Amino acid sequence: MKEPFSLDSDLFCFPPAKDPKQLNPIVLAYIGDAVYEVFIRQYVISQANHRPNHLHRLSTKYVSAKAQAKSLQVWMPLLTEEETDIVKRGRNAKSGTTAKNADVLEYRHSTAFESLIGYLYYTKQFERLQYLLMVSIEQNEA
Repeated sequence: MKEPFSLDSDLFCFPPAKDPKQLNPIVLAYIGDAVYEVFIRQYVISQANHRPNHLHRLSTKYVSAKAQAKSLQVWMPLLTEEETDIVKRGRNAKSGTTAKNADVLEYRHSTAFESLIGYLYYTKQFERLQYLLMVSIEQNEA
């Protein structure tokens, strides 16, 4: 029988060129956005309704800048000092772009949210990452 998939498998075999603590927060947000998108897509596919339009609408409920900013607010009291530092770096980073459907503050907070996800992913803190991602799902369902 085949071993269960793990994030340490060869599928994810390209570690960052620098220590994750040294990466620009926008770079962390770039990978964090992708990790969160895959997580949410897996979640919505685990639900009963698999019509593509429904999957997309349900996904956007979680991956919008507004939803991510709200999730970050819920996370803040749960974060360690190190995680809070990553969030602050992500929030203060200048990305050079703006969100289509969010104000500047929501956009900065969503970047901070994605930066922390990217950081936890690259530092292989998978249990912590899964815990926080599950909190974001629970918060969105409330």
